[in-house]
Amino acid sequence: MSMIFFACVVRVRDGLPLSASTDFHFNQDFLECRKRLKALSSILAQYPSRGTAKGHDLSIHFLSSGDIAYMAICSSTYSTVMAFCFLEELQWEFAASYDITSIGLASRPYAFLEFDNIIQKVKCRFNGANRSQMKDNWEKIEEELKFQPPVQLKLDDMELMNGMANGRHAGVHVEVVPTYRMQRVTPLGVLSLVLNIMCGALNLIRGVHLAEYSFQEDHEGIGNVIAFFLPFLACVFQCYLYLFYSSARKMKTFVLLFSVCLCNIYLYGLRNLWQIAFHIGVASLSSYQILTRQLMEKQPDCGV
Repeated sequence: MSMIFFACVVRVRDGLPLSASTDFHFNQDFLECRKRLKALSSILAQYPSRGTAKGHDLSIHFLSSGDIAYMAICSSTYSTVMAFCFLEELQWEFAASYDITSIGLASRPYAFLEFDNIIQKVKCRFNGANRSQMKDNWEKIEEELKFQPPVQLKLDDMELMNGMANGRHAGVHVEVVPTYRMQRVTPLGVLSLVLNIMCGALNLIRGVHLAEYSFQEDHEGIGNVIAFFLPFLACVFQCYLYLFYSSARKMKTFVLLFSVCLCNIYLYGLRNLWQIAFHIGVASLSSYQILTRQLMEKQPDCGV
């Protein structure tokens, strides 16, 4: 299948990964290709601004702009022009999101991890796009590639292998795919989980009982049933977001909090003000805990 599998942003001078997509593939060919990308990211300063490392099934494309490079692993059948259209769009998005100073001062890997949300959106759009949908940008990139073709490399290039073997350019922090580890769960976080589970159970029980009555006698009460079940699902997802890393956590957290608030206000009459305040308070506490529990910083592991 012709598609983009992986993308990342690295700093050219030292190969420091700034952001990367969270996709995980365990195919052996992909893992080998990722090792080549890791090696290549540490020696990008040796190459022109555009390049392609061709393999039998997978290819690596890279686009450098100043001290920032954008890299992608695609299937070998994926259009080279489309791949560079994708990388150029990542370049625009990253440049619009972060300034040169903050990029230069970055000292730890994946300092701009939240950019993964944009990588995922752009990657998804390009994987479902065709030439006609990208006509303007396609023609521009195609013309540029004709005028200045990307440097051609081979995935089994001995120079890349030497870079991996002796680490002469590896410097620090060149692992491309991040491992996400959250900070330790706090006592207040445990309390928010317990309260959330309790609220979810209350919503589920009330919803089931009301559903039995509504389906038998009061068909107009279906809205109330939904208003109980939605907060139940929101409680479950809030527990998940607190315990595990997920892209777009902030947006998901606010959507869940808003849905709990809206449903409880809708249920005024079936619940009194104190009950509504309790459920909204628990949802707010859980949202705060989700937003304040961050990823653990990855410690330097030179050359790994």
